[in-house]
Amino acid sequence: MRHPDYSQGDVVESSDSDREASDSEGETTAVDDGTYQDDNFVRKVLAKERPLPPITLKTLPQNINVISTLALTVVPALAIYGAFTTQIKWQTALWSVIYYFYTGLGITAGYHRLWAHRSYTASLPLQYFLALGGSGAVEGSIKWWSRGHRAHHRYTDTDLDPYSAQKGFWWSHIGWMVVKPRRTPGVADVSDLSVNEVVKWQHRWYVYLIVGMGFVFPTLVAGLGWGDYRGGFFFAGAARLLFVHHSTFCVNSLAHWLGETPFDDKHSPRDHWITALVTVGEGYHNFHHEFPQDFRNAIQTFQYDPTKWFIIVMHWLGLASQLKTFPDNEIRRGQYAMKLKAVAREADEIRWPKSSNHLPVLTWDEFQEACKTRQLMVISGYIHDVSTFIDEHPGGRALIKTRLGRDATNAFYGGYYDHSNGANNVLAQYRVGVIEGGYEVEHLKRFSKLIEDLKESGADGVAGKSADLHGGAKSSTRTTVIKGDPQLKSAPLADVAQPPTFKNVRLTGGLGHAIYA
Repeated sequence: MRHPDYSQGDVVESSDSDREASDSEGETTAVDDGTYQDDNFVRKVLAKERPLPPITLKTLPQNINVISTLALTVVPALAIYGAFTTQIKWQTALWSVIYYFYTGLGITAGYHRLWAHRSYTASLPLQYFLALGGSGAVEGSIKWWSRGHRAHHRYTDTDLDPYSAQKGFWWSHIGWMVVKPRRTPGVADVSDLSVNEVVKWQHRWYVYLIVGMGFVFPTLVAGLGWGDYRGGFFFAGAARLLFVHHSTFCVNSLAHWLGETPFDDKHSPRDHWITALVTVGEGYHNFHHEFPQDFRNAIQTFQYDPTKWFIIVMHWLGLASQLKTFPDNEIRRGQYAMKLKAVAREADEIRWPKSSNHLPVLTWDEFQEACKTRQLMVISGYIHDVSTFIDEHPGGRALIKTRLGRDATNAFYGGYYDHSNGANNVLAQYRVGVIEGGYEVEHLKRFSKLIEDLKESGADGVAGKSADLHGGAKSSTRTTVIKGDPQLKSAPLADVAQPPTFKNVRLTGGLGHAIYA
């Protein structure tokens, strides 16, 4: 999103030759003469281009962008002065809100989604309607604004991004407009806009349009409509413009700072409903940067995006067509990839059981010998040391004691009780060894095909309940094998490094208030 920088001479076109020069102005930042070899375009440009020196207190006055700074200070001053000196009428207040949304849509539906991203096609009347509304927002011409915005998307978060969020919240919000840029923004193609008649018309007459649509028109409507010229100027003119400006600026700053990244976290754009509320629906910025040619910013029906609703209404009226949307499958793939990343981050915080590849391998006789000094049992080919768990067993000590030194697989998977996945996870933490060859478990023979499939898909050992196994496996005579570490054959059993701890809990102060004793 943009604000005018009149000092660069890219607002008014006085002749055809001037317009042709401005078409390419700022579109090339470096010439590739083959002397610098790098596949990354941004690094290539930055290596060959010398930016202006850093700003110091001594050089600050000459680096201030005077026109933009005046616009960003005079407008708030007028709005504040008017608020304290002018009584607002309800008609003027309503008109100010209506005109805020009209000029805001001129930016969001016009400058942004129509011209910068070509996400839909607008009829000629709709183009003029949006061009006039965008002029009333006083944020630069369509061509100038779109050139910078396309550079922002192409070079997001780099030094070629004209308002990179990596330089700080306030820089991306307003700082980049107050001081002159330290380097030319990256290459951006606006050749399509250079031949658009509406864009050329608005660019040519832009200074007159911002005065007329920014202040004269809202003042005349209030004055001729209900005799409130003063209120029209200060509220529908200055105050409304102040809100439109900072609504737009929040897309550069707040939308890169507040919210989540449900589609991609490579760059800074984020989604948040608060940003959507203050930007006429442009707050789902992570989606937008991932799928920039989609005419929507919010894809869920409950998400606030009045710009999307406006475009849909224009489509119903026959004024807009060819509304572009990204394939739903590709959108879901992006969401799925981010969910996998979230799961992977969570997995890094979880303590997982020892893999069979890192456990000693014992024969059955060696297992029996080890049982003389430790409370051990075999479940699904793994040797478990349950000495620290026997007193915590929800079913009591007796059930475990009857299975010490034995294969308890059948009992664990439904013989006595069909244990939950949670019980499986707790059990895995007590692994200390593996029976040589995986130990042939009669109860699981018929399910060995399913077990092999589980192992091939990354499962470590036998998982799931017996009811699950009955539902999806065919009878087989193959033996379940959990190999263990061959180099640890007949080695001493491992210790239970960090057995799960079970704390006593007492509830105080009503339900939900648990205090660990």
